[in-house]
Amino acid sequence: MSIKKIQDEIIDEFSMFDDWMQRYEYIIDLGKNLPLIQEEFKTDDNIIKGCQSKVWLKGEQNEDKIVFTADSDAILTKGIIAILIRVFSNQTATDILNANMAFIDEIGLKEHLSPTRANGLVSMIKNIKMYALAFDAKK
Repeated sequence: MSIKKIQDEIIDEFSMFDDWMQRYEYIIDLGKNLPLIQEEFKTDDNIIKGCQSKVWLKGEQNEDKIVFTADSDAILTKGIIAILIRVFSNQTATDILNANMAFIDEIGLKEHLSPTRANGLVSMIKNIKMYALAFDAKK
C-alpha cells in the first residue's frame, strides 16, 4: 500500500474520534501493537536524539524496501512511533524521502503534543528519513 493511502487511512481513523482524549487513547493502543525492536538493537546507536523519552529505531533493508522496528519507554511515544512505522515501514527509500508529512497536521497530532514531544516527533521523522537517505545512497 502506498504511503499516501496509509496516511489517508490514519486520517480517517482519527476523524472517528470526537475529542483528543479519545485520540490519545487510540495512539496508546497503537503503541501496544507495535512490532518491537529486538533487545540487541536497544543500543545508544539506535536511540533517537531529541526525544523526551527513550525511543529506539532500527531500519533494515529488505530487497528494495526498508523495514522499521522500534520501541519506547513511554506509552504515548510508543504510539507515535507506531504511527510512523505504519506509514513508512515496507516502503522504498525514494518513497520515504518524497513523502508528504501533511497528515500529521491533518490529524492534529503536533498541535496536541507538548513542545518536547513535538520535538521528539520531528526527530523520529528525521531519523526515518536518514535511514532512507542512507539506503538510497547504497543503490
